[in-house]
Order: sequence, then C-alpha cells, then structure tokens
Amino acid sequence: MTRPPHRDPMRTALRHAGARCAALCLASTAATAAGLLLPAVLGHALDLLLAGAQASAWVVRAAGLVLLLALLDGCASVLAGTVDARATAGLRKRVTGHVLALGPRAAARFGAGDLAARLVGNAAQAGTGPAALAALLAALAGPVGGVVALGLVDPWLAAVFLAGAPVLALLLRAFTRDTSACVAKYQRAQGRIATALAEAVDGHRTIVAAGLQAREAERVLRPLPGLARAGHRMWRVQGRAAAQAVTVGPLLQLAVVAVAGLLLARHRISVGEVLAASRYAVLATGVGVLVGQLAATARARSSASRLAEVLALPAPAHGTRPLPPGPGRLELRAVTARRGGRTVLDGVDLDVPGGAALAVVGRSGTGKSLLAELAGRLADPDAGEVLLDGVPLPALRHDALRRAVACAFARPALLGGTVADTIALGLSIPSPGEIRAAAAKAQADTYIRRLPEGFATRLTDAPRSGGESQRLGLARAFAHPGRLLILDDALSSLDTVTEHRVAAALLAPGPGPTRLIVAHRPSTAARADAVAWLDGGRVRAVGTHAQLWRDPEYRAVFGARAAEGAAR
Repeated sequence: MTRPPHRDPMRTALRHAGARCAALCLASTAATAAGLLLPAVLGHALDLLLAGAQASAWVVRAAGLVLLLALLDGCASVLAGTVDARATAGLRKRVTGHVLALGPRAAARFGAGDLAARLVGNAAQAGTGPAALAALLAALAGPVGGVVALGLVDPWLAAVFLAGAPVLALLLRAFTRDTSACVAKYQRAQGRIATALAEAVDGHRTIVAAGLQAREAERVLRPLPGLARAGHRMWRVQGRAAAQAVTVGPLLQLAVVAVAGLLLARHRISVGEVLAASRYAVLATGVGVLVGQLAATARARSSASRLAEVLALPAPAHGTRPLPPGPGRLELRAVTARRGGRTVLDGVDLDVPGGAALAVVGRSGTGKSLLAELAGRLADPDAGEVLLDGVPLPALRHDALRRAVACAFARPALLGGTVADTIALGLSIPSPGEIRAAAAKAQADTYIRRLPEGFATRLTDAPRSGGESQRLGLARAFAHPGRLLILDDALSSLDTVTEHRVAAALLAPGPGPTRLIVAHRPSTAARADAVAWLDGGRVRAVGTHAQLWRDPEYRAVFGARAAEGAAR
C-alpha cells in the first residue's frame, strides 16, 4: 500500500531543509550571542579607560565581535535564502505529487485556480517557515539573554524589567492571534479570485462571444474588497503592535536606566556596567524584531494549513498484486457512484468479455463519462467493485494498472516537448515505428506530415483544431500496449469521414484490447460488439445496436433526426 502523506507541510519543509536550517539556527543564535557579549566588552573597556588602565585588548575584542557579527549576519542571510528555496521546492513536489495522485477529485474539491494559488503562492510562503522559525528562535534569544545579562549586572535591574514583561507578553500574544486570522482571510480571498479567474480563462471564447467581458471581470474581482480589507487589517495589526512596542519598550528601558543610575550612585555598579545595562535593556525589549518574525511565522503557518487541507484529502491506495495473464475482461459489480450529493450510477452491473468492444450510450447526465472513469480507475465507486481479469482494481500495483489501461478523452491534455513525445507519453521504451503506426490508426499522420518538422515538431509550434487534438490523443491511446482501452467521447470532434475510418480501425475484427467506448453517434454504436444503454444511472439494456434500435426510446438517445430517419 502507498505510504500516507505528511499531513503537516511544515514537517515536509523542515525535512527538505533540515541541515541548512540547523546551520541557520546556529548562525543566528551565534550572532545573538555575539550581540549579547558586545555590551559587556564595551562596558569593561570603558571602565578600564576611566580608571586610566590599558584597554586596547578589550577594544580589539569589541572590534572582533563587530566583525564576527557582520560575518554571521551574512552567513545567516545566505542560509535563509537556500533554506527557503529547498523547503519551497520540497513542498511543491510533495503537494503536486499528491494533487496528481488525487486526480479529478482535487480540482472538484478546491477548483483549478485555487489549487494553482496554493501550489504557487502558498507553497512559497510556507517554504519560508523553517527560516522564519530559526530566526524566531534567535529573536527570542535576544530578549531572554538581555534579561539574564541584566540579572548578572545586578538582580534589581532584571526585576525592574520583569515587572513590565507581562505587558509585552500580552501584546505579542494578541498580535500573533490577530495576524493569523487576518492572513487566513487574505489567503482565502486570493484563492477565490484565482478560482474565478481560471474559470473565466477556460471559458474566454464564450465570454467574448456573449459580450460579457465587463460582467466577468466584475465577477472575478468581486472578492477584491474582502482581500483589501484583510490586507489593510493585517498591516493595521502589525502597525498597532509596533506602536505599542514603541510605547512600552522605551518606558521599560527608561526604568532600567533609572535604576542603574541609582545603583551607580550607591557604587554598586560601575559606569561601564551602566552602559552595558542600557544596551541590555534595548535587547530585552526587542519586541520590534519579534513582531516581524512572528508575522512571518504566522504567514508561513497559515499557508501551510492551506496546503495541509489538500494533503488531508486521501489519495487512492494501490495494492501489491500483479495483473495475471488474461484477455482484459472487465467487470462492474453493483457499482454505485455519487457526485455532489446525487447518485449518478446506481448498482451498475456490466461484464465485458476480453477483446470485445462495448459501446456505452445514454442521454446527457446518465453517467457515461463517470462509468468510463471508474473502469480506468480515474475514480473509485462509492459502493461495488470494478475488476480487470478477475482482480479488483484497487488491489493492483499502480504500475501494473497503468500499463494495462489506456484512455482517450474528448478534450485530451497534450503533454510533451514534441508531437512524438506526446504520442509516446507513458511508454517506457517508445518505438518510432509504433508511434507512426498509432498515428496512422488515429488518422493523425496526414496532419503530422504537414507540420514543419513532422513528428519532431515542438508541440507549441503545432497549431491544431479540436479534431486534430483528438486524433493526437487517440494516437497516444493506440500506442499504449495495454489490454483495456477506454474512449470517453474521444471521437466527438472528428468529421464523419475521419470518424468512420478511426472507428473501422478501432473496431476491426481480430485480436486486440478490450474496448469501452462512450459513444454519441449511432454509427459508432453499430460497429461495436455490444451496446450498454444507460438510463437514469442504471443499465437499461445490453445488446447489439441493431437489437436495441427497435426501441424508439433508444433511438431517441441519438437525437430527433435519428429517430425520424428510423421511422421513415
């Protein structure tokens, strides 16, 4: 079975940037430690100078600490960049792989635009999480170290600071809570805009033809005021926290310096220690740095939670069984499938003998495409099971299943660098002869020969109509040496002559794969060995096209013209 994904994307990010993140944490903490040592060294040097003693060695030490700070800060900046890059790459790889494993369910649950926003923007923001956590630890070390240093100078100084520390703690707690809420609202609004934009881009021809550009632009940008409100509130929260820090911080620093002055007057501490104490008070009240790091961490955590929502969707599990030898017999046993709270297929039973061609027909919405998805395990039924040569599809190894099943669709996604790459997609060792034969069977060879470089033409340089795209998708399916071939309305954009030739090659007698064909034309159904007539989510009848054609309701499935022609 497949290993379950890490549900916490931050763990994935930390795993991919672990060593560099540890080095970043060490460099940042070392820089903080050097910053804490510097006031003590400067204070001691000042005391020596005031006493007329030799202080050159301590001045050199101070200069060395300044150089060390600059070096460590530079290293931390470089490491932060590499940590962000590696963590983001790891997250994108993990989430993209899970989205592809989910298949259509991912887009159905989140929408294509929102998925893209999560994979691009949210993954990049979540990828900054490890570096932000490392920087946050260093930022916390500054105030904690400052308080400890104040206590080492004199316990009263630490006590004065700690008296006001609860105010700072409450400020930071409120800031973290409010920032997380604002960031979540902002990112949700971004996702809604991305989803609407993807829908508009997909249907741009319809929008232009209807003259609805302005209305669609308004629909896409409808969440924009909410996005603006969330963004403004985010900055207001950060600005308010910074303002409160500017108010509380100097008061605490002033109180520490005042007490240090009293202790100096009583000869309990030296002038150099007063200088050090003033600097430690600044470090201890370093809320401004903490505010920035907390904001970065909150944004990363909110983005990670959006990625976790995607990873929480369970991907189909695959078994360990190989596919036994067989002719490709396909069985659906009491298959029920629901979509959007509606039962689309209800208790469907089908038995397709190995090597046979079964056409699936029915009115729109009867579940033909969903049945094709279930047969190829692009989706799983809610009840019942689908078997290939006696083995339930979920029990098969993933590689065995994908080698056995080939699919072609009404709107194929053509992937690959060249036309040949597109046809050979999924083949471990593509053969030029097999690729050319598949193109000829799909009636795509004439189109390909007209391209500037034939099969070597880059896909981006190969303009094509819907029918030509379908032919390339068919060629890709025909080149696949599987035992089950599923065509989901894959002939719908072909002209009548081309459809006749492709169907003749597809349904020619003789050995070959089992074929499940979602058909909308009576000519395709007539050439199949049998026809399964879907009606209301059930199999109403199975028989040859000629047998079913006697039923006027069957003829009506193919439209009024077909029914009138049969009546005449």
